[in-house]
Amino acid sequence: MLNGGDEHLQVAKEAAAMADKLSMEDLLNLHEEMLCTVMAHVDWDEGAKALHRSFIYFVEWITAIKTEQGSKEGEPLVIDPIREPWIRSAQALYSTQLVRNKFENVLQQMDSGIVLFDSSGMMSFINLETAKFLEVPRKALVGCNLLQLLVHPLLKREQRKIILRLYRDTILQRKRYHEFMDQHGRHYLVTVTYSDQMDGDYLFSIKDVSEYKRIEQTAYQNDKLAILGKIAAAIAHEIRNPLTSIRGFIQLLRPHLMQLGKEEYARIILAEIDRANDIIFEFLNSSKPSAPMTAEVPIASLLREVVLLTESEALMKGCEIELADLSQAGLMYVAIDVKQIKQVLLNMIRNAIEAMDAQRLQRKGIISISAQQEGHFVAVYIRDNGIGMAKSTLERLFDPFFTTKEEGTGLGLSVSYRIIKNHGGLIEVDSVQGEWTEFIIRLPLG
Repeated sequence: MLNGGDEHLQVAKEAAAMADKLSMEDLLNLHEEMLCTVMAHVDWDEGAKALHRSFIYFVEWITAIKTEQGSKEGEPLVIDPIREPWIRSAQALYSTQLVRNKFENVLQQMDSGIVLFDSSGMMSFINLETAKFLEVPRKALVGCNLLQLLVHPLLKREQRKIILRLYRDTILQRKRYHEFMDQHGRHYLVTVTYSDQMDGDYLFSIKDVSEYKRIEQTAYQNDKLAILGKIAAAIAHEIRNPLTSIRGFIQLLRPHLMQLGKEEYARIILAEIDRANDIIFEFLNSSKPSAPMTAEVPIASLLREVVLLTESEALMKGCEIELADLSQAGLMYVAIDVKQIKQVLLNMIRNAIEAMDAQRLQRKGIISISAQQEGHFVAVYIRDNGIGMAKSTLERLFDPFFTTKEEGTGLGLSVSYRIIKNHGGLIEVDSVQGEWTEFIIRLPLG
């Protein structure tokens, strides 16, 4: 092939016989146009081969024509002037293809999906990210129109639904921006670009914005907590002081109520005032938990102390707390504010006790507590075999004011979440409704 063998020369002569009426300039233009068409629909390696093969054919073609003309006219054949126009054209085409290939490589490496439809509705370009999202190879997609894409045998049903929805919202309703969520719960933003400068082409960009959504939800959570802080401050100033005065006067009236046989009234009033004060205290803590005063504490002794504080309450509710063997955890120290973390652990265990007390099933309630080192954290596992939680409850579990208890304030877990975050830790929860719930609290090692 490199030297133009006899079989290639024969092909060139046959082609020359068919196009001997064309001028040299027309031949060059026709050749360049056809080669551009071929290279636009093949990979770079295949295009380079086509370019090299075409150069050989073309030179052999022109040589055959000029040789025949020279022999008829008795003139010597000079080949360089014949090659020069083709070489210039091939070099220009090669440079254009290099630039095109460079930009295509950039598009292939982007973390966004890129799809280009030409003015006829054919998909002329698709990058690897889009092919990965559709779970179909790139080569099987390029050259398809929308209808061919929808009936493509390799395309899954969920992807067909997404494409139809995008067609409806971006093309029919002419929305330049559209968000959707796939079957795995990930969020995507689709941007459509079209203008007079694009000669009728449509450029689709598909960006995974799941992380931005998570940040947005975190910001929304912080806004709610900021509002909560203002409410808590107002409640503290407007209600706490009057409640203190009322409590004092009730205590002064208590002897007189005892004489009238109405001591129960005083007891109920004082209990309700104390309950209101507890709610206000939770409001104040949820608005701004104090900065942790950290100290290095052995996790084993902390968990043993928390179990001692809660095991009597658990026994009263017919539950049992099982603390795993922490002999291996004796050397694990955590840098924490003991008072705040103890508040979190007590809250978790009491929630587990209530979940077990509420179930009233024919099985014994068991709360298992364990700890182990995970990288730079100590993970504390608190698991119960209570009533569990639905997925909708899990999604809102740490939201302020959200509660499933009849008399709950919905602030305990919200405060716990903030405390763990202030310590540079993590808190996670998993549950199966009717079977179990597990909280995982990760605290930084000392």
